[in-house]
Amino acid sequence: MSVTPRVEKIRQNYLNEKPHISCERARIWTESFKRTEGLPQQIRTAQAFYDACCELPVTIFEGELVVGASGEFRRCGILTPEYGWKWVDDEMDDFATRPQDPYDMTDEQREFCRKEIFPYWAGKSVEDTFLARASEETKKIGVDTGFLDTDSKWRGGIGEISPDYVDQLFPKGFGGIKKEAMAYMEGLSETDPADMKKRDFYKSILLVCDGIITLANRYSQKAKEMAAVEGDAVRKAELEEIAAVCAAVPENPPTSFREAIQFAWFVELGGIIAENPLALNVGRFDQFMYPYYKADEEAGKIDYDTALELVECLWLKYSEWVWVISSNTAGFFAGYTNFENLTVGGTKADGTNGINTISYMAIQATKEIKTHQPTLSCRIQPDCPAEFMEAVTELVSTGCGFPAIHSDRVGYQMLRNLGCEPEDAKDWNNCGCVVPHSRKTFEWTSSCNISFTAALEFALNEGKSRLTGKQVALPEKDPKTFTSYEEIKEAYFKQFSYMVKHGVISLITAQEINQKKAPRPFLSACNEYCLKNGADLVDGGAKYNIGPVFTGCGLAVTANCFAVIKKLVFEDKVTTMSELIDALNANWEGYEELRAKAQAVPKYGNDIDYVDSIAKELADYYYHDVTSYKDYYGHTFTTAFMGISNYLPTGKVLGATPDGRKATEPITEGVSPYTGSDTSSCLAALRSSAKMGHDIHAGGTLLNLRLNHDLVATPRGRANLGAMLQSYFALGGFHVQFNTVSNEVLKDAQAHPENYKDLLVRVAGYSTQFVNLSKSMQESIMARNAHESF
Repeated sequence: MSVTPRVEKIRQNYLNEKPHISCERARIWTESFKRTEGLPQQIRTAQAFYDACCELPVTIFEGELVVGASGEFRRCGILTPEYGWKWVDDEMDDFATRPQDPYDMTDEQREFCRKEIFPYWAGKSVEDTFLARASEETKKIGVDTGFLDTDSKWRGGIGEISPDYVDQLFPKGFGGIKKEAMAYMEGLSETDPADMKKRDFYKSILLVCDGIITLANRYSQKAKEMAAVEGDAVRKAELEEIAAVCAAVPENPPTSFREAIQFAWFVELGGIIAENPLALNVGRFDQFMYPYYKADEEAGKIDYDTALELVECLWLKYSEWVWVISSNTAGFFAGYTNFENLTVGGTKADGTNGINTISYMAIQATKEIKTHQPTLSCRIQPDCPAEFMEAVTELVSTGCGFPAIHSDRVGYQMLRNLGCEPEDAKDWNNCGCVVPHSRKTFEWTSSCNISFTAALEFALNEGKSRLTGKQVALPEKDPKTFTSYEEIKEAYFKQFSYMVKHGVISLITAQEINQKKAPRPFLSACNEYCLKNGADLVDGGAKYNIGPVFTGCGLAVTANCFAVIKKLVFEDKVTTMSELIDALNANWEGYEELRAKAQAVPKYGNDIDYVDSIAKELADYYYHDVTSYKDYYGHTFTTAFMGISNYLPTGKVLGATPDGRKATEPITEGVSPYTGSDTSSCLAALRSSAKMGHDIHAGGTLLNLRLNHDLVATPRGRANLGAMLQSYFALGGFHVQFNTVSNEVLKDAQAHPENYKDLLVRVAGYSTQFVNLSKSMQESIMARNAHESF
């Protein structure tokens, strides 16, 4: 079926409305904190959440079946000054005109923030505290540099949680969670210091439960009031049903598919209000939603099309809210994306097939309404049913960039490597873009973006930025005096380790600050182990506490550069280090012949061991170096090759590189080949990627490829794609995703964006509207090689 008129109208509003900033949440939070000076931070945070739930504007937009917004606008972004306000003050005058992810904000709002909000938080926010504690050495390499980036962990809310619908939320409702917290409190001693901290935690749980229930009841009352004056009988009945649903959930366990849908959105909305989060994942949607659908269908209370409309309404709610971030962070997470990752498919915890009607419904909803959220991920097991693989590859063929396709087996192994018990590892869902995750986990994913290519620039430029000439990293000898390939590698690893060290310093500092200043009572209420342990997520309350994830950028570019140095300078001796450095300093101008030779050296992504082995060596060093450190809680740091959109900002700050890349051009994301260099075949690119040892990089590995649309335009082509995917996963690959839109279409979208508002493309670990990307990001997508054969 095509989308219903209701869904299409809401979809058009979503596509045509520019994101607006709301100051209401910031106002309420600030006023609440002023009233609670002196109380424990755990209580103050929970009280502010409760106050926000009581005071935020309650709006039910035209035609909605799933209701709830974080402010007065349909596409609403909120400010969280307790995390960071300085960057907002610096940037908000240009919010509407910045090149990536602009927001509308009025002069009156800016004046209000500068007069009533920011002065209170000066010196108190997470950002203030981090910048005060960070050394000048760390700032020089790791604050707004593009070489090493951690600011999403100290300028905004953390997110990166998968609420537990299976064992916590749906079975208990927030009313049940509140009763559980009260029961735990009754057993605590009033004189034991440890119990005093637990008492504060349980009090915070009572407040957030009351808060989210109050917010739902306010929506119920609003729907009743609207129904009372509604002249259209159909809409009147819808509003009356909304009122009944919001009166029931999320206070109580859902008793129907409709209630479960609304419950899920209230949980997401609670997380948004709590901390404007990154990667508040939906989890295994088909597993926790199917029992409600099945029961309603068998009772004759719902049919497929009615359920699909509700799912599509939920998809639109996921897409409407706006993650408000700095311009620096927007460069790394471009396209208003917020990573509400929703996983379908794969096996159940007991190892049996978990694919069901909701698995297919999620794919259909994604195909029909073309929203950028949720970020749809599909788990593929070795014996994946042919019908499900066809549904996955057919969605790929539409060109929307969805779904992200994952190996069921490798995801399991990644979580086992992190210490998860088998039943939890088998029940993994995706977090953020490509992170295997458990709903029983506390983890910071994509915590530190680290540029492999920057480390090479420092090694070959005396520790300086080639573009600015500033000393950024460790001093190094004149690169023209290097006499061996091994000596260059040694200099590289020294610079890389220096960067890792400062990433670790930054994240441990951010962890300590977040523990003291940013408890997370609402999201802790969504985790059964936090309740059992009487501890907030930031205090280690979850069952699994995993060290922050480093995200490697530029692996392929850096491997290609080493291959050029090894072959042209030290093996074939067609150039010297002196000439190569001169060429880099000149941005290859005047060195066109040498550049052509550099570009002809074998490139990663073509199944050539000469260069793939270098990439593997770099990846292995990265793993061993990062995992040698322990975080603030004593847990081992974790590695990943994700990508997000970081390959663009990390490239902008770099000079020319030995592989022939010119200054400021993008580098590479994840384990993907460099743009346009995977000239052999799609299968060759997959084979190169599979050599990287995905299972040890348990923070996730990302492979982004592009296919000529004709390859997947027929059932036979899609069957071939499915077979190739299973081959890749058998080799140990974890993830792959595809763009299939032609450059002709993309160029026309650049010229006539008004005609392509719903054109989705895969950026890195996510899809978003092509027209919402900066021109440089658009160009980088079009420059990718479109494979003509498998």
